[in-house]
Amino acid sequence: MIIKLKNVRLAFCQNLFKPGVMPGSAADAVPKYSSTFLIPKNDPQVKTVQEAINAVALAKWEKKAAVIGRGLVAENKVCLHDGDLKEQYDGFSGSMYVGASNKVKPLVIDKDRTELVESSGKPYAGCYVNCSLEVWAQDNQFGKRINATLRGVQFLRDGDAFVGGAPATDDEFEDIGDTGAEDIA
Repeated sequence: MIIKLKNVRLAFCQNLFKPGVMPGSAADAVPKYSSTFLIPKNDPQVKTVQEAINAVALAKWEKKAAVIGRGLVAENKVCLHDGDLKEQYDGFSGSMYVGASNKVKPLVIDKDRTELVESSGKPYAGCYVNCSLEVWAQDNQFGKRINATLRGVQFLRDGDAFVGGAPATDDEFEDIGDTGAEDIA
C-alpha cells in the first residue's frame, strides 16, 4: 500500500543517495538506500501509517491479522516506532518515526521536482520533506514484519540540521564577478 507523508522531518539519511548497511546489521546484510521520517505524535499522518499497517496485515493474514499485528508491535517489527524510545537522537522525542529502505535508488527531488544529487546538500538530516513509501507485510524465511519501502523524497523546506549542520547557500556570498583572486583582500 503506497502512502505519502507530507512535511515530515528527515533523519538518518546518510544512505539516501548511495546504499549502505545500517550499524548493527548482520555481516551479510545487503546495502540499501534508507532514511527515517519523524512525525509529531499528534499529527494525523501517524493514523495514516497505522491504518496502512493494519490494512496490509489484514490482506496478508486475514483472520489472524489482529493477533499477529499485536505480536509484531510488541516485538518492534513494524515500520512505525515510538521516537521517545530513541530520545538520545535529535528530533525523536515527542515523535513517531518510520524507517524505510529500498535496494533500488529512490527518487530524490527538490520543491520544483528537479532531481537532487548528493553534492546539492539537500535533503539533509533535520530538514522537512514529503515522502512516498510502500507499506507491505513480510512473511518468509526471515520472519513476519510490516516494512516500508522508500520510494521517493521531495525536499520541502529547511529545518534545524541534526549533527553537522546544513551546507551554506549561495546567498551567503557576494557576487565577485570576474575579479581575480589577487584582487580580493
